[in-house]
Amino acid sequence: MGKKKKERQKRQSMLAQVRRAHQGPKEAGGGYGFQLVGAFFCDFFYYLWHIFKWFVLAGLILTAAVSLVLFVKYGDDYRSFAKEADKIVADSEAEDFRMDEVTYLYGADGSQIAELSSGNGKSSYLKYEEIPKHAVQAFVAIEDRSYWRNIGIDIKGIVRVALDFVRSRGDSMAGASTITQQLSRTIYLTRERSIIRKIKEMMVAIRLTRKYSKEDIMEFYINTACFSNGIYGLEAASKAFFGQSASELSLSQIAYLCAIPNRPEYFNPYKHPERALERRDKILEDMYDEGYVSKSAYEQACAEKIKVSKQVSEFYNYETTYAVYCAVEYLMKLHGFEFRYEFQDNADYKEYEEAYEAAYNLEKSNLYAKGYTVTTSLQPEVQRAMQQALDNNLAFATQTDAQTNVYELQGAVTAIDNKSGKVIAAVGGRSQENLNNVYSLNRAYQSYRQPGSAFKPLAVYTPALQYGYTPETTVYDIDVKTAQQPGVDISGLTGPSMPLRSAVEQSKNGVAYSVFYDIKPSYGLQFVTDMRFDRIVPQDHTLSAALGGLTYGATTVQMAGGYSTLANQGEYRDPSCIVSIKDSNGKELYKEEKPRRIYSAQAASTMLDILKGVLTVGTAKSMKWAESSDIPAAGKTGTTNGSKDGWFCGVTPYYTVAVWVGYDTPKTLDNLYGGTYPAGIWKDAMLYLTQGAGAVDFN
Repeated sequence: MGKKKKERQKRQSMLAQVRRAHQGPKEAGGGYGFQLVGAFFCDFFYYLWHIFKWFVLAGLILTAAVSLVLFVKYGDDYRSFAKEADKIVADSEAEDFRMDEVTYLYGADGSQIAELSSGNGKSSYLKYEEIPKHAVQAFVAIEDRSYWRNIGIDIKGIVRVALDFVRSRGDSMAGASTITQQLSRTIYLTRERSIIRKIKEMMVAIRLTRKYSKEDIMEFYINTACFSNGIYGLEAASKAFFGQSASELSLSQIAYLCAIPNRPEYFNPYKHPERALERRDKILEDMYDEGYVSKSAYEQACAEKIKVSKQVSEFYNYETTYAVYCAVEYLMKLHGFEFRYEFQDNADYKEYEEAYEAAYNLEKSNLYAKGYTVTTSLQPEVQRAMQQALDNNLAFATQTDAQTNVYELQGAVTAIDNKSGKVIAAVGGRSQENLNNVYSLNRAYQSYRQPGSAFKPLAVYTPALQYGYTPETTVYDIDVKTAQQPGVDISGLTGPSMPLRSAVEQSKNGVAYSVFYDIKPSYGLQFVTDMRFDRIVPQDHTLSAALGGLTYGATTVQMAGGYSTLANQGEYRDPSCIVSIKDSNGKELYKEEKPRRIYSAQAASTMLDILKGVLTVGTAKSMKWAESSDIPAAGKTGTTNGSKDGWFCGVTPYYTVAVWVGYDTPKTLDNLYGGTYPAGIWKDAMLYLTQGAGAVDFN
């Protein structure tokens, strides 16, 4: 007789006895209630056991299915992955895990712009025996409880990841990373979220565990962990945030620091000290659960107040901050970050911004620590000349902010060499002697401002020329306020008629509004997002964008990139200053992108021809460019409501320069128009750039 049959008969016999007891006299079967309860639990656990077995079986089948899928999809690559992992670990040395190399930035003339360092220094490297035991215990408790016994990977965690892989339909495989896997990713692999990277990560982790002891790996991990703000290693973090050595830290302070590497920017003590405090408490709780600390020590550590020392601000200059920005963004791209320029809604945009910020700060930390050699297109002499043009034209405004002592009226200038498409100067504000914090904000790429009418050629008129308009097309300067009324049929509105050329020269808002209505905002703005204007959000897809009315706005770097595209017959080059990035071994990492067509050559060239008139008979005629130079020039003024922002963006066959003038906190400035201060700065800047150049026309 089978085992299952015997169990079934036994249960049936027991139930029969219970029923007989239940049906008989109470005095004869007073214990029937206990028997009934016993039978119930017998049945309950019997079925529970079989359900559990089915779940286990289903889990095994699912795991096998996932393994089969992975084998079918990546089986051919397995050997190459394994070979790559073998080589990585075989070639690895203890020096690989020192995050203390210096990165150098160079200008186009070979001069050194800056020297970047994480601040670690080899004196900040801790040997395993020098690492506080509570730090080791904290990381094990919160990151990898199986650390001391696993083979570099956590099998249970892998099953969870496999289930996530199935649920995401193969889109990603993330999570369940052991300490060794995290070390593998930090030192040897990219940070893209993909199944391939995850497989490589596990392979490298297994091999690292074979080559190095657990104590070695923990030592490497704690010294290479990023603690935000370009700080690597526990000792450097301890000195930066608490002003003392790691050996002097309390249990509470150790747990606080160990909270940061999980998400360095999110737990950044300088920006979000309360977040790290919350995670500190979670770490302390885990340490208590694991038996690493007593209850009294746990409670005392949770109650301890944490005081983070004041951040020491960076000080370089505008060209350094811009060069760092460009290098970091390239490293983000190199390591798998996907840049986006279109968003479904505001929530989508905010989510992307958070991801961008986290990736940016991580790569910035790596730039400071991993010994890169970065060569840029920035020209120090041009930078100084652009700075002088800005300072001289705004010298009349001497009022400063009461708290920062920085000039209130500010400006920004970006200059691009049209031939290469590279930025050669990026001035982020006015200079002030003996004031280091003046460089803390580089407005050339960090200040997004309403571009006003300077936006029209990029989003309205060049797209319209490509749409079928010509310089002679008759257009109407409709009343914008009437057009904005609910229920108004804009297609039926009229006003003073004129050719498109004249409308651009005189910057007629009604014409831009009606043309944008005709070609549709989605059509016009697509050209702009294709040129990587990264803050065009869904609510910008309205007719107000035709007049430069954007939610966030644009930077001088972006505007210069757009106008340089017109000068290059519609071909766009990313307005970056990076020419070369080499790693600490001298390997070239940078690869130049091919130009991308945005506008047709005919539309771009026609737009330039129209924009020439802005300087001769239009809103910038007071600049009197032709009286100062025989080199052809084209450009566009831009002024926002209330004269809060003034722009001039213009080109010659050689260079593109974009200028913005305004206040960091927008307010009205009398006589601020695109044709006044911005045009004056642009003229001085372009005259310097084109001195001695031949009077050739645009292609």
